[in-house]
Amino acid sequence: MSRDHRVQRDMVTLFPHTAAFLWRVLCAFLRNRGILLAGGVGYNILLSIVPLFALLAVLLTQIVDEVVLLEVLSVQVAHLAPAHAEALMEAVRALLESRDVIGLFGILTLLIFSSFVFRMLEDALAIIFHTPEAHPKRRIWVSVLLPYLFMLVLGAGLLALTLMVSLAEAIGTLWRLVLGRDMPFSGLSEPLLNLFSFLGVFLLFSAIYKVLPVVKIALKRALVGGFVAALLWEGIRFLLMFYFLNVSLVNVVYGSLATLIVILLTLEAGAVIVLLGAQIIAELEYNARRGLPWYVDPRRQAVTHVD
Repeated sequence: MSRDHRVQRDMVTLFPHTAAFLWRVLCAFLRNRGILLAGGVGYNILLSIVPLFALLAVLLTQIVDEVVLLEVLSVQVAHLAPAHAEALMEAVRALLESRDVIGLFGILTLLIFSSFVFRMLEDALAIIFHTPEAHPKRRIWVSVLLPYLFMLVLGAGLLALTLMVSLAEAIGTLWRLVLGRDMPFSGLSEPLLNLFSFLGVFLLFSAIYKVLPVVKIALKRALVGGFVAALLWEGIRFLLMFYFLNVSLVNVVYGSLATLIVILLTLEAGAVIVLLGAQIIAELEYNARRGLPWYVDPRRQAVTHVD
């Protein structure tokens, strides 16, 4: 058989295999009550997002310029809730202006509320990755510390991004003072910031898939899952932004509550993407542990022996 014929045969079989695999993933997702889990995750993101960003802003303004930090933070918020990012940023700015009266108790409160989303995600992923034959457990102190580890990593990433923006602005200012004109490619600063934000989302999703599940996940599958979920989220957030700004009747139906409803629905859509990506990884891991190809449904395999 020629090489072209083999490629053609593989392409013909790839579509039904992919369709059957995606149907299997969707059925498993619904069987695990994925929509219900996504609603809980989205609600907890809403509870955590303002305290988390406010806490990071309060701490990082001790190191970097507040204006630059809020500029970078607004880009990150726009990736999470594109239609109403400014409403969330207003809440963050209000907390930031009250930092002198927050005190130690306020910091602890922000820490606790910021950790809700990671705890809910850990519980949701435990259901997604649950298998009948294995019941791995995680030590309590690890589950307690994991949300704060993620928050520390997020803070480090936000700090690095802010320092990069500050450095780029300083170099641009120096360039104008010395040469009297803007740097070449100075107009690419915003696209580059969005690119780095996308990379941050990709790494965050990959870390969620690799670290939060109780079961062991292969790094390659976590990275692939994180990249696909990040790409899907980029596409979905643009569609949602267009829909809510141009088509949706949510302002008519919910009135003054429209902003809250839109943010919650956007975050829930993001949670569905994250959990669907986790379900895909769970199905791939399930097959890999049995030495089966990715497209084979092990639950429909004939029983060949009885122990």
